[in-house]
Amino acid sequence: MFSLTLQILVYCNYKYFSTGKMGTVSENPFEAVEAARALSHSAENYANDEKIEVAWAIQAYDHAEIHFDIITSVDPKFLRLCPMEDEIYEHFRSKFSTMSVDTVDESELKSAGAKERWRSFCEEYKGKVEDYNFGTLLRVNCKEGYNDKNTIFAWRVQFLAIEIARNREGYNTPIFLKARQESRKTTD
Repeated sequence: MFSLTLQILVYCNYKYFSTGKMGTVSENPFEAVEAARALSHSAENYANDEKIEVAWAIQAYDHAEIHFDIITSVDPKFLRLCPMEDEIYEHFRSKFSTMSVDTVDESELKSAGAKERWRSFCEEYKGKVEDYNFGTLLRVNCKEGYNDKNTIFAWRVQFLAIEIARNREGYNTPIFLKARQESRKTTD
């Protein structure tokens, strides 16, 4: 898992530094549209296609980058990550009441027992939350940004449940305040 995360981050950084553009599969816009269209089809239709994996990696990285920009720009207690936020939060805390969200233990997401509990949780959002089971990057420690040591894969609904809890329970506030303080230092 760690090496794939590292590969994604290395690829995205290479793409950014070599082209100055983030989030494009190639300079040809038709290839980017083709890759985006392919991501909308069922996974059963594909073998391990490198273009699809790269397109997914870029989309996941872009999502992570946007999410981090938002939580460091807007006070997280005011954020609404999706229309079903209240339901997801209440459901998450009823099913995972003791789970720590400030620093996520990967075994709470990936152990055999945890996978079964999470699968049941996530499947309840099939048809309710767009791309509910899309692979997403999740920060392990909410006090840090996305990097190869602080990033794991999660389903979109897992990401939403944990990040909604972080916002509501105040765990994302310190990173927002730190970014705000650094921003003020650069403008002074």
